[in-house]
Amino acid sequence: MPRRLLLAVLTPLVLIAVVVGWADPAGESSLPAPAPAVGLHAPSVPEPRATAAPHSPVLPRSAPTRLFIPSIGVNAPFTDLAIGPSGRLNAPPADDTNLVGWFADGPSPGERGTAIVAGHLDTKTAAAVFAGLSTLTPGQEIRIDRADGRTMTFVVYAADNFPQDDFPDDLVYADTPDAQLRLITCGGSYDRSRQRYRENTVVFARLKTSATGG
Repeated sequence: MPRRLLLAVLTPLVLIAVVVGWADPAGESSLPAPAPAVGLHAPSVPEPRATAAPHSPVLPRSAPTRLFIPSIGVNAPFTDLAIGPSGRLNAPPADDTNLVGWFADGPSPGERGTAIVAGHLDTKTAAAVFAGLSTLTPGQEIRIDRADGRTMTFVVYAADNFPQDDFPDDLVYADTPDAQLRLITCGGSYDRSRQRYRENTVVFARLKTSATGG
């Protein structure tokens, strides 16, 4: 079974520990060759800042509707992700290669805190929406359309691969004073004996601007 990833999410009255489970849907006979890991195994991502930038934009809650990452050709709709009966976050449906999931009980993109977006690396038959996620580098932009008509622009400030068996939950899922984003998928090499990837790719970004569509 894949490792459970702990996610701490602040709600108005209680700090909830959320468990995220990743199951790779790809069978070993059809699995594409894994891309080389980025960032190596040592956590090199800077810790979130203790205070937000003076003019850091923070917006009211609104559900995301579409994700755009021009540098890797992502243009995908969102689905809500929830905690399943096992206590793990349900992954996006594996039969749709162009779909990303948002943890709907956490902050929405643009809201204060860390919004979590997850997507598959591949499926049994093809590469999936986050096949190119590991190639993102600092300075590249991520856009998210929201139900309130706003478009959020996030800027990547770090990306890394972390071992699933030693995942830095406090680093990845830390609550933040500004509006931040995490994009998460499987990564690293594929462990055929355990039928899963050995790592998770995580992209760290923070909100740059928001605009209202015309």
